[in-house]
Amino acid sequence: MKKRNGMVLIILAAACLLVWIPLLLMAGASLMPEDELYWRYLSPLGLGKDRVRAALLPSYPSPEAFVELLIRSPGFFVMFWNSCLQVLPVLAGQLAVAAPAAWAFAKFRFKGKRLLFGGYVILMVLPFQVTQVSNYLVLDRLGLLDSHLSLILPGIWSTLPVFIMTKTFETIPDVLMEAAYLDGAGEFYTFFHVGLPLGYPAVVASLMLSFVEGWNALEQPVTYLKSKNLWPLSLYLPGITEDKASVAFAAALVTCLLPVLLYLSCQEELEQGVAAAGVKQ
Repeated sequence: MKKRNGMVLIILAAACLLVWIPLLLMAGASLMPEDELYWRYLSPLGLGKDRVRAALLPSYPSPEAFVELLIRSPGFFVMFWNSCLQVLPVLAGQLAVAAPAAWAFAKFRFKGKRLLFGGYVILMVLPFQVTQVSNYLVLDRLGLLDSHLSLILPGIWSTLPVFIMTKTFETIPDVLMEAAYLDGAGEFYTFFHVGLPLGYPAVVASLMLSFVEGWNALEQPVTYLKSKNLWPLSLYLPGITEDKASVAFAAALVTCLLPVLLYLSCQEELEQGVAAAGVKQ
């Protein structure tokens, strides 16, 4: 039994290393000066025939890449705030729209409920490429192309948060709602004081997943935004040239820092919300 547990731990540790090693290499490369970065990575990757000399720690650490990124590159901060302006309103809108919709799917009975929820599930699994043209035509007709609203409004009506919250709200016992009704509570009071507190993990999980999706969005900004001053942070890295490779590593590290911190702070709620969404009724 001990040998089996030891093998499981070894396999899990190896899997963790496969995930963390690229991040550690990226962090180390962001602190390398240009000549060391060229010698270790750039020369083997197309500029020469030497082997890659990967290292977790630089031989001569230098903060020059972060100075260039955070002090001498105002475009980085413009794109950072663009990402915040495009993602945070989506989360607020999803909380205002998806949570009541999920509560209605979970606790109310009405005609066409299963058919409507099935439509939500179908829309959830469709890739962006399938609805890209139709979304573009609608946004063009509304005059919302090349604006932050072209990313905010479609994101608010995402179906994934509704699916996750619905499955969690279904696990809330009906006796709690009946007790609230007997005490004179209405539908809104029951939703805010019974549904949301008990479904808090699902709400956090859905908003966390939506944040990661919006923060890393690439195809939607490229399709709907033509003005570069509206581009989010996800479009900053592709525009960095080879002569600023160290800045690219630093930008990648800063970009992934916020999602990682959010995941670490909401890890328990994320796990509970996703697990509850996968429970088969």
